[in-house]
Amino acid sequence: MEFLTPVSKDLLFSKNDPQDPRVGEFVNTGAKSCLSVIGYADDEGIANNGGRVGARMGPTEIRRALYKMTLPMLRPTSLQIQDVGNLESSGSLIKRHELAQQAVQELLKTSKVLALGGGHDYGFPDGAAFLETCQNAKEKPLIINFDAHLDVRPIKNEKITSGTPFWRLLENYKNFDLLEIGMQSQCNSSFHYEWALSKGARVLLYEELSMSGQNYTQKMLEFLEPSILKKRPTFLSVDMDVFSSAYAPGCSQVFGTGLTPRDFLPVLKVLLKRLDVRILGIYETSPALDVDQRTAKLAAQISHEYLFSF
Repeated sequence: MEFLTPVSKDLLFSKNDPQDPRVGEFVNTGAKSCLSVIGYADDEGIANNGGRVGARMGPTEIRRALYKMTLPMLRPTSLQIQDVGNLESSGSLIKRHELAQQAVQELLKTSKVLALGGGHDYGFPDGAAFLETCQNAKEKPLIINFDAHLDVRPIKNEKITSGTPFWRLLENYKNFDLLEIGMQSQCNSSFHYEWALSKGARVLLYEELSMSGQNYTQKMLEFLEPSILKKRPTFLSVDMDVFSSAYAPGCSQVFGTGLTPRDFLPVLKVLLKRLDVRILGIYETSPALDVDQRTAKLAAQISHEYLFSF
């Protein structure tokens, strides 16, 4: 696809040690494989929303951390990963979204997809591509968003922002289920919350987790249980601001409250085992705002779990 910029070979890390293979050694940039990586080096949607920019470097730094990681010790694999590079940054944001959707739809014909943002506005083209490819699925498609924000802001003055992806999906598509987990009450309006519910979304607020008296992992799995009893086609969307700033300080907006990796990773493992996760999108990793690469490395750990789940 001519509108993609190839990934830098410098990111394809190798120790040159057959007894210590790294993920970067299993990445190719040409031949098709059963899993594809695409990046969105773009934070215009965050700027349009008044957020702190920096996520345009997210795909590079997540790859840098991911491709240095070793293969899973207890899960030998021969997986080959196709990295198709980053979407080019030319043209309008809406045009870039159209090209992103086109690219992901094409990739989903033959592989599963790991999408690395970039602003969360790219949750729309990723979600739209997923839903378009699920039109003939036997089971109703499922989208699960882990996020501090609902991201159901309507488009105003024709300006797409990082807060609009799920408003656009709910306005344009009907036959799917949307679950939103981790939203914090201090950064979501009651109007947007009620609107999401009116559209059929199910929402688990961070406040409900913290006030439940239960283990957060257990509470999330209880909330998810009715939706994960069948192997449904699924798009998992992870905005890194769902995590506490202690673990993910490099985001366009951060709070001390939020999930921990210990809360989230066991839930991710269950979802990857029970559902047919066809695309995982990770958004709003902002290296310029990060501390000790915490956010990029956590995003890479989440990516690693997905890559080696099948």
